[in-house]
Amino acid sequence: MTDVRLPLRALVPFAAGSVGMGIWVTVPGIFLLYFLTDVLGVPPYAAGLALLLPNVADIVTHPWVGRLSDTDLAATGHRRRLMLVGCVVVLAFVALFAVPSGLHGTAAAIWVAAALVAGNLLYSLYQVSYLATPADLRIGYHERTRLMGYRNVVITVSVLLAGVAAPVVAGDDPGVGDYTRMALLLGAVMLVAMLVGIAGVARLNRAAPGIPAGPGSRGGLLVALRDRQFRALAASYLTVAITMNLVLAAMPYFAEYELGRSSLTTVLIAAFMAPAVLTTPLWVLVARRLGKQRSLLFAQAAFVAGSLVLALGAGAGLPLLIAAVSVLGVAFAAMQLMPLSMVPDVIAAAGPAGAASAGSYTGVWTAAEATGGALGPYVYSACLAVGGFVASSAGEHVTQSSGALAAVRYGFTLVPAVLMTIAVVLQRHYTLDEHAHCQAPSDVVGRRA
Repeated sequence: MTDVRLPLRALVPFAAGSVGMGIWVTVPGIFLLYFLTDVLGVPPYAAGLALLLPNVADIVTHPWVGRLSDTDLAATGHRRRLMLVGCVVVLAFVALFAVPSGLHGTAAAIWVAAALVAGNLLYSLYQVSYLATPADLRIGYHERTRLMGYRNVVITVSVLLAGVAAPVVAGDDPGVGDYTRMALLLGAVMLVAMLVGIAGVARLNRAAPGIPAGPGSRGGLLVALRDRQFRALAASYLTVAITMNLVLAAMPYFAEYELGRSSLTTVLIAAFMAPAVLTTPLWVLVARRLGKQRSLLFAQAAFVAGSLVLALGAGAGLPLLIAAVSVLGVAFAAMQLMPLSMVPDVIAAAGPAGAASAGSYTGVWTAAEATGGALGPYVYSACLAVGGFVASSAGEHVTQSSGALAAVRYGFTLVPAVLMTIAVVLQRHYTLDEHAHCQAPSDVVGRRA
């Protein structure tokens, strides 16, 4: 590894590419389940399946896209061709919310599921190649954290702005047409940001070029799956992804049915995302001092504590609940930053086989992330179904049973606390960081533990 310090003229446009990624992850993640159950009248179990099943394919397609990305790198010296094709995801994003008039219930769920299948595949073309970039660069342990720190600040800001802007653009008690207008506006922002991100990748490749890649081996996927450190890191991140996507999908329900005002969704999102933006630079400094693994475990424990406070419900008072959501946001910043900067560490520690398979590693990683994105809302929808939650159409208001209201509260609080505890247990099996951090003053990553 080297002590190369990446210039801002490369870091900023690279990070800007995350704006489009943030919109794709955030807006469907927060609003799509609610859009299905409370606008299109889809029963919770069917809505959950409509979001889950399309993402099952990601388990196969993302590693395959990673293989394509490695092959493209070996052939052209860069991964940008797949990223350019991936920009077409904007059309699928609009289609998610542009449900034809007359479609309700199961038919509407099928439309959304089909758009999600196409969108996930296109998004993976961009995402896998984008996130493989840090492993392609000749930079060290701390510089990877700095690079992903810039990226995480931008994507968290985009998540915050998208989460706040989407309900404002859609308006009060929105219908399908209002959601379509929202998707068109945010889709245009997505496209511009993703194109800027491609330019940023090109600048990073010039600023810190890695060793030219040889032809990717067909065993690239096996190299990733056989890596004990990577398996531990990916398993923990999968659990974290499930948890975070559950929390985002549950926010509109918690605001409306527990706090009594749907308008508080924006407040909860802001309370979650704003601290994440503000504390990301601090987490970069904490990681430099404590190491990434210790910082990540501390953040996961803080998340569990914040979730338990939220379980007190509306009776605890809005100020305390907002403070607890802010704790989740601070923890979220670390749980995004640390793992993403640890993946290149794992790849570097794997030696030449890892360098030739960086796309395969990233493909497996993004498959775990996509699976978490699907399972999170599904787990919450299952909680709602068990509690007897009744779906409704736009403009229709239903009185929910006490069991449904309990499912809204505890699905948002206790279930995430349990899941994050599991993530902590899995994360403790990752041991590479202890050696890597000790070598960090010279930015050398040693052999795998």
